[in-house]
Amino acid sequence: MDLGLAGKVALVGASSKGLGRAIAETLATEGASVSLCARNAEMLDTARDAIARVTKTPVHAVAADLSTVAGIEQVVRSTFERFGRVDVLVTNNGGPPVGPLESHDWAAWQHAVDLTLRSAVELTRAVLPGMRERRWGRVIHVTSLTVKQPIDGLMLSTSIRAAVTGFSRTLANEVAPHGITVNTILPGYMNTERVTELNRLDAEREGVPVHDVEQRVIGMIPMRRIGEPRELAALAAFLASERASYITGQSIVADGGWVRGLM
Repeated sequence: MDLGLAGKVALVGASSKGLGRAIAETLATEGASVSLCARNAEMLDTARDAIARVTKTPVHAVAADLSTVAGIEQVVRSTFERFGRVDVLVTNNGGPPVGPLESHDWAAWQHAVDLTLRSAVELTRAVLPGMRERRWGRVIHVTSLTVKQPIDGLMLSTSIRAAVTGFSRTLANEVAPHGITVNTILPGYMNTERVTELNRLDAEREGVPVHDVEQRVIGMIPMRRIGEPRELAALAAFLASERASYITGQSIVADGGWVRGLM
């Protein structure tokens, strides 16, 4: 299936590893030029070189902290200087700390807001004018299955990602007349460093082997396995495509059936 992404320009957050890198590589495979960003310059350069080598498409990399206004402005400015525009925006970031309410002071909440909500809002604000002018655009926010079915201990992540969902759904109606779609994708348990770390913390708290926690997680997933980043990336690529032009305002889960709700 031709997704119509050849010649498009995509900006993908937190794309030096994990879900972000998989999404960036999949978009590049479909022919899009891609701008990567993350804080770790060395890992980012490695990802840039690997994706460019495999896909033979232009790949740009910007080392910056998207939890800061300066970092957001740097990424947008550098991407515009390199490619001139952004057709596809994928906002993505690492998860905030885990723990119950008592373990998070307001500074932790503020950082979670800056990292997850403000970065999504300000990156979107920066690319929308061009999308409106061209009457074509795709905005995809990577959130989490916790916005549909909360997980104990992930209060910061659940709360702030739910705010991103509200922002995304409201924005979708505002920009739909301009040929711009806005959706969120909700990864379940994926083969990423974040999930590995969450399993390790659960094992430490419960005083059990990590293997036991991993098997318990797998047992809750109807497919009886965790997902691979490329499987979420395939969903992102479709939503970014020309073929998905009538899909907007949606929150789509990729979790192997873990969420039990009907909607």
